Amino acid sequence: MSADITKLEQIASQVRRDIVRMVHACQSGHPGGSLGCTDYFVALYFHAMKHDPSFNMDGIGEDLFFLSNGHISPVFYSTLARAGYFPVSELATFRKINSRLQGHPTTHEHLPGIRVASGSLGQGLSVAIGAAQAKKLNKDNSLVYVLMGDGELQEGQVWEAAMYAPHNKMDNIIAAVDYNNAQIDGSTDDVLSLGNLSAKWEAFGWDVMEVANGNDMQQVINGLDEAKSRTGKGKPVIILLHTEMGKGVDFMMGSHKWHGVAPNDEQLEIALNQIPRTIGDY
Repeated sequence: MSADITKLEQIASQVRRDIVRMVHACQSGHPGGSLGCTDYFVALYFHAMKHDPSFNMDGIGEDLFFLSNGHISPVFYSTLARAGYFPVSELATFRKINSRLQGHPTTHEHLPGIRVASGSLGQGLSVAIGAAQAKKLNKDNSLVYVLMGDGELQEGQVWEAAMYAPHNKMDNIIAAVDYNNAQIDGSTDDVLSLGNLSAKWEAFGWDVMEVANGNDMQQVINGLDEAKSRTGKGKPVIILLHTEMGKGVDFMMGSHKWHGVAPNDEQLEIALNQIPRTIGDY
């Protein structure tokens, strides 16, 4: 299936507007990583994944996605709403009391599109592998996708899961790492260096790919298409997705300081002037 890159870029621009408006409205949340991962989410939900917005928790016969670094919920919620899972107007309730759009995604809120509570870092890969194994047992040939943050790879549980998947030939999973070299306390190199990530994952038995610019829609589309072509060949697939924190808003870009800080009124106005309104604000 060919991709309409212009249309996908328009959706991504609107998602970025949603992100900064959502976080500003409640003066809480995580804009940096959300903006950096926007192109991946849009490419996933509007091109790569076979999914049904009417939403059934079991997801039989469709691809599944799990967000491990759940704090980037703004980009997840916006993408789900824009893809038809729930009304776009509900984005205005983000992080409000009794909202289904909590700061970290939860299943007890029964928000369509959310299959696991996440935000306790290090757990998503394990969950995704479990779902992938269930699909194999059920002879369901659909794929499972999971996104992790690079700082999250400092969690030990990730590497237990990383061993398990190749050992069990989980070749129906496509993992991705948001490789922006930044986490809440600084650069990953300063906090706890990740070393040669490609060599690490390869040594653990994964089929490793890299997308040099995870904020270029065409590159992301090409990467996801290539990853899909590598499934079913005995190895789990992982994409190291090089992104920039805060992408699209010049004063946020490349700075870990915008990991979890909301823009004020003036900053919101500056940000929105940099992000074209395309398919309409909520």
